[in-house]
Amino acid sequence: MPRPRGCGSPDHTQNGGIGENMTRLELRFTAALAAVFAARLLGLFMIYPVFAGYASHLRGATPAMIGIALGAYGLTQGLLQIPYGLVSDRTGRRPVIAVGLLLFAAGSIVAALAHSIGGLTIGRTLQGTGAVGSVVLATVADLTREEVRTRAMAIVGMTIGMSFAVAIVLGPVFAGLFGVPGIFWLTALLAVLGIAIIYGVVPGQAQVRRHLDTETIPRLLGGVIGNGQLLRLDISIFVLHVMLTASFLAVPLVLLHALNIPESRDWIVYLPVLAVSIVLMVPAILVAEKGGRMKEVFLATILLLAASQLVLLLWSSDPIVVALALVGFFTGFNIMEASLPSLITKIAPANAKGTATGVYSSAQFLGIFVGGVGGGLASAMGGTTDVFALTLIAALIWFGIAATMRRPSHYSSYLTRIGGTGSASIADLISRLKSAPGVVDAVIAADEGVAYLKIDKTHFNPDEIARIVGA
Repeated sequence: MPRPRGCGSPDHTQNGGIGENMTRLELRFTAALAAVFAARLLGLFMIYPVFAGYASHLRGATPAMIGIALGAYGLTQGLLQIPYGLVSDRTGRRPVIAVGLLLFAAGSIVAALAHSIGGLTIGRTLQGTGAVGSVVLATVADLTREEVRTRAMAIVGMTIGMSFAVAIVLGPVFAGLFGVPGIFWLTALLAVLGIAIIYGVVPGQAQVRRHLDTETIPRLLGGVIGNGQLLRLDISIFVLHVMLTASFLAVPLVLLHALNIPESRDWIVYLPVLAVSIVLMVPAILVAEKGGRMKEVFLATILLLAASQLVLLLWSSDPIVVALALVGFFTGFNIMEASLPSLITKIAPANAKGTATGVYSSAQFLGIFVGGVGGGLASAMGGTTDVFALTLIAALIWFGIAATMRRPSHYSSYLTRIGGTGSASIADLISRLKSAPGVVDAVIAADEGVAYLKIDKTHFNPDEIARIVGA
């Protein structure tokens, strides 16, 4: 399930005070920001199952233009995600989030009022300019202590994942009751509600700091983009969302022809398919994480995604086969959405996790744009058959790239608070931390008052780290 960050699925970062609980205020602020994030994504993903059928009746609609309109918000979202975060470091979080949500609401209203495919595309593009996901995550970091930050991010991530599943099921229901413009009006309303939450719950004088584990640092971009292993993960999330977006240009038509189900009743299929896929995802994640088989599960999941597209390409007229193919696709999709953020954490340098996840998030949204454009062009050339051929080819290329990936390490991230220290003692502290058992890398962010460590948990001793930093 999509998690912009990313988007925050629980990763393997640990904190020095891992036993501490979140305070009531931290829980309140985290829940409020998670609600803002989820409400925004709810409106975006409700449109996916019903978009193609609705857009086809608009003036000037062609298969190619429908694809462009569906993916348009991914372009502006992907390009603006990192700049929004950098601006918020200077101007404060709340104003940037409010402006982004206003733009998102404005785009939703333009889309709701559109009577042509061009107007709908403008609305979707404007929606994407509200790219405040990274700023919301940075605000979570501002408002929570280092000791509980991972827990807060996990709450946001779970909320986002749930919003995707709910949206895919709820979208057809809501469209059947109020029409697709009703979804856009609801999206605008949710954005306004988000602004009310930001100003009614989130404090305006929160300390604004850069956080190496949640924010993009411009000076680190070159190293992150040039890291071949991280680049493979960026390509992975890019291709995954190419496949997702393109598929939604074809799957509704397949359901109509194979199962005789109109778009407004597609929830009858999506509800059990998503439920089964979530159940099947769990053992795969356990084998990957606990069994140390991450690369094997990763490659097998790509093949599962490819197989689902091959089945839809060749046997899309058989209702049972179509249902099984959709289960396979969403199972693979959910496994990837849960695994990729964890892999980013394992591979990214200790001081560049936030930058790595920022690039990863931008790749995700650009994948949505390319999936819409590519799926639309494929649909124009050969209908649903060419769409599934496109996604199958994308999956096979992805497999070839992923097969060369090094086996992910079992390293984790660890964050611990340090006291004030001078430049001379920083070098000494880093040296002592790196010499501690199980510590692979150590970086100190003096302005944050924390040390970011890359650790091997099998040899790591948190008490030793506490002794070194004087906790």
